[in-house]
Amino acid sequence: MRDRKNLKEHRTVTDYVIPPCSLPVVPVEGSKGVFPVRRIWCVGQNYAAHAREMGSNPERSEPFFFSKPGDAVVPGGGLLAFPVSTSDLHHEVELVAAIGRDGHDIAVEKALTHVYGYAVGLDMTRRDLQAAAKKAGHPWDLAKGFDQSCPISPIVPVSVTGHPENGAITLSVNGESRQKGDLRDMIWSVAEIISALSRFVSLGAGDLIMTGTPSGVGPVRRGDVLYATCAGVGELNVTYTG
Repeated sequence: MRDRKNLKEHRTVTDYVIPPCSLPVVPVEGSKGVFPVRRIWCVGQNYAAHAREMGSNPERSEPFFFSKPGDAVVPGGGLLAFPVSTSDLHHEVELVAAIGRDGHDIAVEKALTHVYGYAVGLDMTRRDLQAAAKKAGHPWDLAKGFDQSCPISPIVPVSVTGHPENGAITLSVNGESRQKGDLRDMIWSVAEIISALSRFVSLGAGDLIMTGTPSGVGPVRRGDVLYATCAGVGELNVTYTG
């Protein structure tokens, strides 16, 4: 009996050989609750003008995706250290959809029922590493998924924002306007993005989906102050220290 009891206890108690990582979370606007982050998915070149500035054809075709680790989030932005191993850091302001319900192969007409809320975020990019990876035919992981590469505002529940289909999305650097677009200019809607992505992976509650950036992406230097906004969703301040 003693052996069986010990075996049962062994199976129910997890003995971590190193301390487990803390779960990344994002505050929820108007609440004491927080949103636990599972994964971060990003859709590429979802505004025609941005696709052109990146040298691509903006013809409507199947969206493509890449990812960032969940712990790349920086809730609320604030003071950030300038990333290592880059001399060409770029800003990309984006509407972020926070997934609140699991799903796979989700129909477009049901996709928005999986959204918990929205935020404004920055897909920070080490453009020099991305360019080198593209040239060599290598993945973009180190260009996109580095530490603190996803500053994000508090998440606003759908019950407050609804599902934004239009409205200004902007970013300024040191008070100078850099990016200015409108959500209505997205090639793929939030519902279409969710549906397409769910055909490749099972989406889970806690996933964040960055929905693409308007034109005007550009360099960020040490000491720069970034201010991002998305109408009806939120705002975000980030300052890069030396």
